[in-house]
Amino acid sequence: MARVRIALGGEGGQGVQSIAKILVEAAYIENKNVLYIPNFGIEQRGGVSIAFSQIADEPIGEAKFAKGDIIIMLSDRAIERCAQYVDPKNSIVIYDSSVCKTKPSFEAKEIIGIPASHIALEKLDPKVFNIIILGVIVKATGIIKKESCLKSMEDAFGKKFEARPELKELNLKAFDTGMDLITRKPVEV
Repeated sequence: MARVRIALGGEGGQGVQSIAKILVEAAYIENKNVLYIPNFGIEQRGGVSIAFSQIADEPIGEAKFAKGDIIIMLSDRAIERCAQYVDPKNSIVIYDSSVCKTKPSFEAKEIIGIPASHIALEKLDPKVFNIIILGVIVKATGIIKKESCLKSMEDAFGKKFEARPELKELNLKAFDTGMDLITRKPVEV
């Protein structure tokens, strides 16, 4: 792996920034170079929130990127806002097919729809939707090990897990569910 550029877009409250933080912390545990740039403001009150993450074995030169390797879109408005980061020949787009009313119509190397919100609502708990997405990213990129990501989740949610052990099991199940949604090989960069 040289470097993976990830743009993650969703509505405020979907946990986009939490996902990105856990992801880069997990990569940091593995001694990778990481960069995380949150893009939010009024998004916390219902607008589109975007998290830009880069994970690499070598130093990361530029903070921002024009085109991403993996673009995650968790709402119709996120599809509109994140389309500019899609490289028609090199980007893999993953969108939540249970929330987005339309499939992304632009060109991409690959477009994958996953019903994450539906699965969270029907089989788990809506609160773990973002952890399903985290599992999807880990499996789709192959950028970090599952164990590192689980350690990062433990660091982020440790107090909640101690207070309510059932939350830990629920989050682990959500993470594994997300990983199971991706059947493709990890992205090659």
